[in-house]
Amino acid sequence: MSYLLLKKICLALLAALCFVAGVFAQSNTKPPAKPCAARPEYRQFDFWIGEWDVQAGGQQAGASSVQLILGDCVIFENWTGARGMTGKSFNIYNAAKGKWQQTWVDSTGNVLELYGEFKDGAMRLVGEKPGPNGGKIINKLSFFPLEGGRVRQLWESSQDDGKTWSTAFDGLYIRKKTASSGSTDTEGEVKAANG
Repeated sequence: MSYLLLKKICLALLAALCFVAGVFAQSNTKPPAKPCAARPEYRQFDFWIGEWDVQAGGQQAGASSVQLILGDCVIFENWTGARGMTGKSFNIYNAAKGKWQQTWVDSTGNVLELYGEFKDGAMRLVGEKPGPNGGKIINKLSFFPLEGGRVRQLWESSQDDGKTWSTAFDGLYIRKKTASSGSTDTEGEVKAANG
């Protein structure tokens, strides 16, 4: 065997070993603990995180616990209505679509899939679902951060392809008072959850 051929074989083996070592090193690399924490798109809906009493028309409508979960990627809502209905929503910035996505499910069997963006100072989500007589219902949810750490949620629906809209829910989220201090659950607690 010639020296040149032996040198080529050794170089090929060395290259193969380097490749295998690189693949092995990549497969053992842990992903960041909170991959979404630093991306600004994922933080656009953080104003909704907290423990809430919810009013509609000046009356108690329910309570909501909105938490940051799954590596700070998902905003998870736990809703309990004043009349006993419960529901949950998963809210995430869907990077593949470049949109926010909300999936809502509740104890009445209702499911909503909504997509949207933070625009003009509010989180705005829209989705369609089958309606009566083969039609469709368009649902539009808007979340407005208000002074004093409150949030307004406006849910509108249309059964005529968006020509007219009716209000399904117009709620005011008021932060619950914390037991230890007597103060309200504030933005500082939201930031602490993100830290």
